Amino acid sequence: MMKRTLIMAAMTAAVTARAVPSVTNVQMMQREKSRIVDITYTLADETAIVTLAIETNGVPLPDSAVTSLFGDVCKEVPPGDGAIVWNAGADWPECSVTNAKARVTAWSLLAPPQVMVVDLSKGTGATAQDPYPARYYTSLEALPYGGVTNVAYKTGLLVLRKLPAGHFFMGVEGKGVSTTLTQDFYAGVYEVTQEQWSRVMGVNLSDFKGDDKPVNRVSYYDIREVWSASGSWVDGGSAISPNWPATNAVGSTSFMGKLRERTGMTGFDLPTDAQWEYLCRAGTTTYFNDGAIVTNVAAQLNVLGWWNDNALGVVHTVGQLLPNEWGLYDTHGNVWEFSLNFFTNTLYAATDPKGPLSNSDGYRMTRSGTINSGTSSCCSSYRGSTWPSRRLNMIGFRVVRNFQ
Repeated sequence: MMKRTLIMAAMTAAVTARAVPSVTNVQMMQREKSRIVDITYTLADETAIVTLAIETNGVPLPDSAVTSLFGDVCKEVPPGDGAIVWNAGADWPECSVTNAKARVTAWSLLAPPQVMVVDLSKGTGATAQDPYPARYYTSLEALPYGGVTNVAYKTGLLVLRKLPAGHFFMGVEGKGVSTTLTQDFYAGVYEVTQEQWSRVMGVNLSDFKGDDKPVNRVSYYDIREVWSASGSWVDGGSAISPNWPATNAVGSTSFMGKLRERTGMTGFDLPTDAQWEYLCRAGTTTYFNDGAIVTNVAAQLNVLGWWNDNALGVVHTVGQLLPNEWGLYDTHGNVWEFSLNFFTNTLYAATDPKGPLSNSDGYRMTRSGTINSGTSSCCSSYRGSTWPSRRLNMIGFRVVRNFQ
């Protein structure tokens, strides 16, 4: 039996407005002649999401130095005794762990950590009884495999970042309307890619083929109401009744329906128009989401998004240009992104606005611009529209998850 060296340990719990799950009895030991570290703990009260942080000499290690984790961590854990294995040799080979301290945190399921990753590797074989697993992290820097830019997060893994509830001015810069979002929500770091769509739906009808390129040739109905497998570029199924905003229900054969069923989680959907602009702006009030005043609009957009001048007519791999302040990529250009709303030219100051209940032609809102767009169509406030049944080669989407 290995001799173990006791290392300092600590416990904590994520604070919410309600009673939080509690962590006690944290122990941290390094295996003899090894840089493998074992952490044990006891979780009380309720199932919670458990994360681990490491401090040394009172200074927290960066999240990127604590990613090789196994066991009862970064996921939902039932009450009882838990065990975590940290491969410090892989994450932190140049430093000693003898003065390290483990901090185990339990997060309420109603107030989860900053980042959620859905593992789609089971593909169409996942079921409610054998679902896609979800893992949780305190930041994008805490993601394993070298971080969010790894191709795994653009293909087999769907990564979402939690955005805080907040207030912003929606619409044209200097003429925006006061808008409040009252609930936190998760937003996709990337546009949904062709490989991610294929793993959920089993077929990819996109142009501009590439596993890590945005899915396109998908209709609003395909995404959240009724999927038609006919293969027609035009036939995108038909609407369920009633549809959004009358209800948050989605069709069982749609992408969102399958994602909800195969994760066992509610709330996956397209963003509302307000959510989309909020996630794009990331706290900015400027023409683009870099927060800078435009002086050379083309040069500025070239580093943020794929558009008419730099895309060369081709949809590009997600995540190649600069993200916004919240770490979200490609919210300017590449492909149009559907939002939930019926199209309207009018913006009204509101809390959690849903827009009109219908419109005369049934058009749904599109955002972000595309590879054939000019700069004005790619700005943070521009709002386009199209038929909800059409599968067009320049339109894709970004997924969000709402908590209520």
